[in-house]
Amino acid sequence: MTYVDGFVVPVPEDKLAEYKKMAKTAAKVWVEHGALQYVECVADDVQEGKSTDFYRAVKRREGETVVFAYIVYKSKKNRDAVLKKAVADPRIPQDAKGLPFDARRMFWGGFKTIVGM
Repeated sequence: MTYVDGFVVPVPEDKLAEYKKMAKTAAKVWVEHGALQYVECVADDVQEGKSTDFYRAVKRREGETVVFAYIVYKSKKNRDAVLKKAVADPRIPQDAKGLPFDARRMFWGGFKTIVGM
């Protein structure tokens, strides 16, 4: 079964074009290094919940939206190898300075696939 990295990012709406440009570069890098799929999606029909929701998860501020993204790999072993190469790639920023979002409020994790079609 495949392995998936998922992440959620708060992005200022006025920096969404800059974020999209950065995401396109990241997608190229991850796929070139072996990821099967790289997807980034901006909130469109996301409801505010009573207990929790995507907005609360990133402590969304006024003027921000949320990006939900995932990267699919052949396996966890493949993910570890791809990730090592991708983060070392010079096209990927090496620190959070200058990113078009607040990286401190981003969250991510690796997931074992339990159902896939």
